[in-house]
Amino acid sequence: MSNKTIKNIFVDGAITPEFIAKSISNHSSKTEIGGHSIFMGQVRADEINGKTVSGIEYTSFEDLALTKMHEIREEIFDKYPLSCLHVHHSLGLINAGEICLFVFTSSKHRKPAIEACNELVERIKSELPIWGKEIFTDSSHHWKENI
Repeated sequence: MSNKTIKNIFVDGAITPEFIAKSISNHSSKTEIGGHSIFMGQVRADEINGKTVSGIEYTSFEDLALTKMHEIREEIFDKYPLSCLHVHHSLGLINAGEICLFVFTSSKHRKPAIEACNELVERIKSELPIWGKEIFTDSSHHWKENI
């Protein structure tokens, strides 16, 4: 593993549109970048067994998740010619309609940015110890499965 610092990907609460806009805006001065790819995960108001999801409460084994995310980040940078790679994941209760995951990759060309972003999202969902408890409008809950 490299000597790079492990970055904290976690955000308390929802990821705001203002945060996302600022993140995008911060890259306008990086004129070597020609392509960005962005994924935003939004909490859905799914109906499950006649109950409607009002939000998802995210928890994580943070130390393990951050160590694993660091490994994934290094592997993605080794595999794709990226300029930037940013991952932000919410913890706590996120209401339906709010953003809980923001993945942002940048590269000289669009294809590596798109492919890296897609791979990152799939690996985050399958490899990081992050759990979502779906909260229903009647205050009952069940644990979400990542698909």
